[in-house]
Amino acid sequence: MRTALTELAGIRHPIVQTGMGWVAGPRLVSATAEAGGLGILASATMTYDELAAAIKEVKSRTSRPFGVNLRADAEDAARRVELLITEEVRVASFALAPKKDMIARLKDNGVLVVPSVGAARHAEKVAGWGADAVIVQGGEGGGHTGGVATTLLLPSVLDAVDIPVVAAGGFFDGRGLAAALAYGAAGVAMGTRFLLTRESTVPDEIKQAYLARDLNGTVVTRKVDGMPHRVLRTELVDALESAGPVSGLARAARNAAKFRKLTGLSWRSLATEGLRMKRGGDRTWSQVLMAANTPMLLRAGLVEGDRSAGVLASGQVVGLLDDLPAVGDLIETIVADATGVLRRLASE
Repeated sequence: MRTALTELAGIRHPIVQTGMGWVAGPRLVSATAEAGGLGILASATMTYDELAAAIKEVKSRTSRPFGVNLRADAEDAARRVELLITEEVRVASFALAPKKDMIARLKDNGVLVVPSVGAARHAEKVAGWGADAVIVQGGEGGGHTGGVATTLLLPSVLDAVDIPVVAAGGFFDGRGLAAALAYGAAGVAMGTRFLLTRESTVPDEIKQAYLARDLNGTVVTRKVDGMPHRVLRTELVDALESAGPVSGLARAARNAAKFRKLTGLSWRSLATEGLRMKRGGDRTWSQVLMAANTPMLLRAGLVEGDRSAGVLASGQVVGLLDDLPAVGDLIETIVADATGVLRRLASE
């Protein structure tokens, strides 16, 4: 199935596995690449050395193109950019828009730049700076999300830019891929669907917790890190929702200390990143401190399997999933079903 995305990235199928923190590691990324999709490593929860090792492991498992998700505001972002260039990684994706000079540095060295956006104006900005494509996530998507549904956000972005647009938020099967292509998108990106595969390293008991959910099984909360965050509705999330601001900030401070120890960052580095977040957006100081919650709360659930202490990011699509396919089978089925849908429409 050839689209502007497959031609640009050198992949066989217009399907992207998103860079989910603690989930998108070498095993999942290489399986996606081998199946013809674009797998993206999540580096925000890795140290620089861990990222270097992860890239080498992916390359040992597959010779096909893959990507790395970077935090543009990270203290060592420039060093990580140089690592991608040295290792000839095909795609650099970003959750937050990278600066114009960072985009230029990557593009000048053959790395495609694909930021994620949540509004048409953001897509216009990064396109003007030279981004090669954008991923646009509607409110149905998991993790940090906006309030506009994919069915409205996608056409607004498609009308605003002339670079390939990848649709995310609510996609899980061939019908969704066919619908996205009909809108004019160049492919789809999926997170929760790839989290619930055999190659995902998320503990089995946590996968079963996802599969037990219905369409009302997620909630958008600001109590994780101060920003809208779609997660599974659990007892912990309900407790966070009812907690007062003082206890929330105290928990965030404890998690900041844990994250600093885990990543090897200095307190000065954490403070510097906090200042960048404050200057780069509309967050209050309490929201900046609460942002320390995200990595550790997600790690507790997605790595350690602790439902009582962890938060589980999820898209609304979780309520429609009931299996744990192999990545290769998943992509093959999605492409076959999408092809069938498009052929039927063309013949009618």
